Amino acid sequence: MNILITGGAGFIGSHLADTLIEKGHNIKSLDNLITGRLSNLDHLQENPHFEFVNGDVTDMAVMEPLVAWCDHCYHLAAPVGVKYVMDNPVRTILDNVRGIDTVLFLVHKYNKRVLVASTSEVYGRSLDLLDKTGVAKLQESDYRVEGSTRNHRWAYANTKAMDEFLSFAYHKEYGTEIVIARFFNTVGPRQLFDYGMVIPNFVSKAIAGENVEIFGTGEQKRSFMHVKDAVRAVTGLMLTGKGVGEEFNVGNPIEITMNDLAQKVLDKVGGPSKIIHRAYADVYGPGYEDMNRRTADITKLMTTLDFELEYKLEDILDDVIAYFHQKASANA
Repeated sequence: MNILITGGAGFIGSHLADTLIEKGHNIKSLDNLITGRLSNLDHLQENPHFEFVNGDVTDMAVMEPLVAWCDHCYHLAAPVGVKYVMDNPVRTILDNVRGIDTVLFLVHKYNKRVLVASTSEVYGRSLDLLDKTGVAKLQESDYRVEGSTRNHRWAYANTKAMDEFLSFAYHKEYGTEIVIARFFNTVGPRQLFDYGMVIPNFVSKAIAGENVEIFGTGEQKRSFMHVKDAVRAVTGLMLTGKGVGEEFNVGNPIEITMNDLAQKVLDKVGGPSKIIHRAYADVYGPGYEDMNRRTADITKLMTTLDFELEYKLEDILDDVIAYFHQKASANA
C-alpha cells in the first residue's frame, strides 16, 4: 500500500516508517522539522520505497496530493513534550486544531483510512480520583478530569481531545475510517530529551556524569512502552481494520515511581551522578499541575488484536542507554 505519515521525522514516526517499509509498503513522510529530526530518517533516504516531504500538516496545498496518493494515513504531527507545550501555548493549540481539521477533511474527501495519534494527556487527572475508588488503571471510557483553562498544560490535552471528538464526528456522520491511539509514554532509541522526555533526560544526564533531576516529589507514577511495541499495536489496528471507529490505549500497564526509575538508570549507567529534586514552579513557572498516576488499561487493545507486550522496562532502559552511548561515541 501507499502510506502517508505526518510527523514522520519524529521519534515514533521514524520507527513507524521502518516497520511499514519492512512489510513492503511505500512511505511518504511529511514533517516541518520543528521538533522532528531529519537525522531520524537518514537510513531511509536512499530507499526506493521512501520519500521525505518537508512541509506542514496544516498546509492544504501540500497535504491534498499526499492524501490523494495514499491508502492509509498515520497522523502523528503535533507539538511534542511538556516543555514545548508550556513554552509555546499558541502554536500548540493552533497546530493541533488546524492539523486535524486538514487531515480529516482530506481523508474523508478521498475515502482513506486514518490513524489519529492522541495521548494519555486527555485523561488529565482522572486516575488520581479513580484511584480513591480502587480503580487501578485508565480505561478508554473513563471520564476526563482536567484543570483550569489558565493552565497551558490542559490546553494540549483539550486540543487532543478535540482531535478525538472531530474524528468520531467524521466517523459517525460520514463513515470515515478512523482509528484513535492514545499513546502512554512511548520510549526507545531516537527519542531525545529536548522537550522534557523523562527517560532520555535521565539517561543523558547519567551518561554525562551530571545529576539527574526529578521534578516534584518523585513519587508520581508512570508507565512506559517500547516504541516497537507501540508501532506493532497501531499498525495492527490499521492494517487489519479491527481498530476502525474505536479508541485504544497504547501503553504499558506496569507503573513505576520517578524516584525508582531514576535509581534504575543510575544503577545501569554507573558513575558519579546523583538524584536531585526540583519544584515544578522552578521548571515550568507558577500554576503548573501534574498528575500522581497515569497508567493504561490495555485490555481493549489486547483482546482486539490478541496483543501482548514484548518489551519490559529493563529492555527499554537498555535500548535507550545503548542509543545514547552510541551518540556519545559518534560525537567524540
